[in-house]
Amino acid sequence: MAGRLSSVASRVLGGGGVASRSTLLSSARTRAGMGLPVGRHIVPDKPLPTNDELVWDNGTPFPEPCIDRLAPTIGKYEALGWLCGGLSFFAALGLLAVWNDKASKIPFAPKIYPYDNLRVELGGEPEP
Repeated sequence: MAGRLSSVASRVLGGGGVASRSTLLSSARTRAGMGLPVGRHIVPDKPLPTNDELVWDNGTPFPEPCIDRLAPTIGKYEALGWLCGGLSFFAALGLLAVWNDKASKIPFAPKIYPYDNLRVELGGEPEP
C-alpha cells in the first residue's frame, strides 16, 4: 500500500523519487507527452552576440525585440498630454465623489420621534 501511494505521489509531483521507473516515462505520463512547458533549455557553447538580451527569441522564425518601438508613432509631449489628461480625469472623479458624499454629511439615518419630533422636549417653544 505504501509503495503504491509513493508512486502516485511521485507521479503527481513529477519528481524522480524512489517509485519512478524512468524519467521519460514519468514525464510522458504527467505531462501527456508534451514536454516541458517552456521548451528545451539550450546551453550556449559560444559567446552570445552583442545585445542578445534585447531580443525575445521564442523559437519562431522571426524573433522580436523586447522593447516595443513606440517612439516613432507617439511623441514625448503627446504622451505627456495623455498622461496628464488621464490623471486629471481621475482627480476630477475623486473630487466629485468627495463633493457628493452624502454619507459623511449624515452618517446615520434620520429618526422620526413622536410629538412633533420632540420639539418641546428638546427646548423648543410649545404651540399656543
